Amino acid sequence: MGYAPPGTSPLEPIAMAQEAERLGYDSAWAAEAWGTDCVTVLSWLGATTERIKLGSAIMQIPGRTPSNTAMTAATLDLLSGGRFLLGLGTSGPQVVEGWHGEAWGKPLEKTREYVEIVRAALRRETVEHHGAHYDIPLSNGTGLGKPLKLMARPLRADIPIYLAVMGPKAVAQAFEIADGWLPIFWSPEKARRAFGDVAGAREGFDIAATAPVILIDDVEAGREFLKPYYALYIGGMGARGQNFYNDLVCRYGFEDAAREIQDLYLDGHKRDAAAAVPDAFVDEVALVGPKERLAERLDAWRESGATSLLVSTQQPEALQALAEIAL
Repeated sequence: MGYAPPGTSPLEPIAMAQEAERLGYDSAWAAEAWGTDCVTVLSWLGATTERIKLGSAIMQIPGRTPSNTAMTAATLDLLSGGRFLLGLGTSGPQVVEGWHGEAWGKPLEKTREYVEIVRAALRRETVEHHGAHYDIPLSNGTGLGKPLKLMARPLRADIPIYLAVMGPKAVAQAFEIADGWLPIFWSPEKARRAFGDVAGAREGFDIAATAPVILIDDVEAGREFLKPYYALYIGGMGARGQNFYNDLVCRYGFEDAAREIQDLYLDGHKRDAAAAVPDAFVDEVALVGPKERLAERLDAWRESGATSLLVSTQQPEALQALAEIAL
């Protein structure tokens, strides 16, 4: 579902998710950046569906205390009858410091502490945590704070936690502390090289990779439609020297293109940046073309180590085609 683009209503992706439920899809995932939030969208979706799981991809760690996230997860899970999937991520320094006003710090350590606190709260343990990033109860406050435990009784103490991470160390940590991983820009052929040993996940761990899907006879036109999206992330979602999406594209072997896209984008030439996105990159990380091409390409995803496919599309007919191919 992503998040509603500027000027659009979140009711549009919700309608797509309702159609996905009708077609037999397993889950629907809402995102947030600095516009529409994901929790409200998932609440609305849960109230208007019966079966489909409700995933956050992602709830931003710097935007909520871990205790608040545990409250939200427990509430959504209760209201939906046990359908919630908690996807978490740190976002990047631009959003963390520029929007949330939080220090970027050490995201690997912060994520570990955050997950520990959320899990303890969902188990209704008395929450007391004194780490490098979270101090609960606050040690240097009024002195009136006391350890508390969640008043609500969660439907499930073990709500699945997914982490959206990209670096090999962060991926290895996700395998250790989470129940699933939400990788972006998944290349079936190169994921193992770029992310580390994706086969190292324990049994039952869900690698839920996202694929933009364009159902279209004109493959070139489909690629062109997606290129501004990739240019935004490769070029604009970060600064020179600190853009995790750009780093990932470099690890995929597109170093020269990644540098050119970023230079063009940050210099204000967004259209040229989109034009610089290689066709080969789009073909690797997206499903574009007629139904037969999608089916052929899907075989590579099945063999890549991914265990779930998150379909990102604005086309009801693409949802239908993928359902006929994969379900």
